[in-house]
Amino acid sequence: MSWSVGRVAGFAGVTVRTLHHYDEIGLLVPSERSRAGHRRYSEQDLDRLQRILFYRELGFPLDEVHALLDDPATDPREHLRRQHDLLVARIGKLRKMAEAVEHAMEAQKMGIRLTPEERFEVFGDKDPERHREEAEERWGGTDAYAESQRRAATYTKADWKRLQAEVDDWSARYAALVAAGADAEGESAMDLAEEHRRHISRWFYDCPYEMHVCLGDMYVADERFKAFYDARGEGVAEHLRDAIHANAVRNV
Repeated sequence: MSWSVGRVAGFAGVTVRTLHHYDEIGLLVPSERSRAGHRRYSEQDLDRLQRILFYRELGFPLDEVHALLDDPATDPREHLRRQHDLLVARIGKLRKMAEAVEHAMEAQKMGIRLTPEERFEVFGDKDPERHREEAEERWGGTDAYAESQRRAATYTKADWKRLQAEVDDWSARYAALVAAGADAEGESAMDLAEEHRRHISRWFYDCPYEMHVCLGDMYVADERFKAFYDARGEGVAEHLRDAIHANAVRNV
């Protein structure tokens, strides 16, 4: 049994143009063509489209989705397991946020004043002052540290929340890349390393490639940084260091 591009677009909630694009870049090539040359999608094509849309919903760019789905070492069950884990983690965070909003609405309706702790517990422990003294001791005399302090002083709680959301999203995508066995010197890994560098430059201080390489080395040499990245997945710290080095070579 097969379906036309229009029917599949309707099933999946995407546009026909999107399916045409997926075909053109080789991400989802329909298994059949009608006598008139029109695209026809099989049951297996629908399975692949479902996996594509799951990854897209989780924030993966198309080139990474392509690499993940075409990895011969990963079977469809592994894709579903990985997507399930990522979705459960996201659902947990969203559920916590929803409960906090409901709590605030109920308190407001009943005229109850929430404590400061209750107001902000949903945001976790992302205190911008955490480890400030150690950071000042290490880098206090540098222009990068001064710029980081200047920017951080202007950030609101919403800014810190948005920053952390970017970190969580990037971490999930990088961990998935490592779990899929992607080469640290491959395009996808280097692109994520570049995204990491730009995140630092956007939020904290200008991070040229030479400085980024030094940071990558520190992520492995310093046990605390290594533990932070390896908590995302086994071997992530060393993989990221190697990707940062490769990305610097690519761009210098």
